Amino acid sequence: MRLLILNPNTSDSMTAEIATAARTVAAEGTEIVARSPRFGATAIDSAAESYLSAVGVMDLAAAMLAAGEFDYDAVILAGFGEHGKDALQEMLTVPVLDIAEAAAHVAHLLGRRFSVITTLARSIPPIQDRLLLAGLDAHCASVRACGLGTAEVDADPAGAVQAIVDEAAKAVAEDGADVICLGCAGMAGVTGAITAKLGVPAVDGVAAAVALAQALVGLGMSTSKAGVLAAGPDNPRCHWPLSTSLGLDP
Repeated sequence: MRLLILNPNTSDSMTAEIATAARTVAAEGTEIVARSPRFGATAIDSAAESYLSAVGVMDLAAAMLAAGEFDYDAVILAGFGEHGKDALQEMLTVPVLDIAEAAAHVAHLLGRRFSVITTLARSIPPIQDRLLLAGLDAHCASVRACGLGTAEVDADPAGAVQAIVDEAAKAVAEDGADVICLGCAGMAGVTGAITAKLGVPAVDGVAAAVALAQALVGLGMSTSKAGVLAAGPDNPRCHWPLSTSLGLDP
């Protein structure tokens, strides 16, 4: 089984961290390939950067398909609720998972209500929107921000632990959460610290998505093409894939 994990930002260090987190939980025989777009932002902390990242991951998938290089059993979009998942589901026939939805689904299996700990306060509404779109908002006790940007978490994950754990403690004590979801792919190493201090399960979205992707592939499941996720109309597109048109390195 081959899983393609797309880090929607262009940070090489975060892509490597995501790959490590995924391989830690992958079953024997599962190959993890982590990629990032050929253009975009090194960190995603705004709506504009999220939309740009969506074009970047779509471009990467389109270039791989055009070159006959797409040979994966499932795709994981490793941005916590970033844009692009629906487009990838249209473009591909294999399962496509978003780590925000994957984390929330797993959290719902472990407790009645979960809270998400994300980076900056401006990231809260997009996560709330993604959970609402996925029908998971009724089980979300809160979405809280630790006050650190994506790049800061990426640069010093150990230093970010205390800020993340502090917000998780408030979510449990004040919001009634009994499961914590980590709202950034770069937070994967904090699950143990949360569980040790607060005594509640903590879910890393990358790990959750890998487990669910393996289950779906093992069950022989794929994305439905009977409705809105059917392949889109083949309208002419100029300069697409953009990276190929610009001659960017693969």
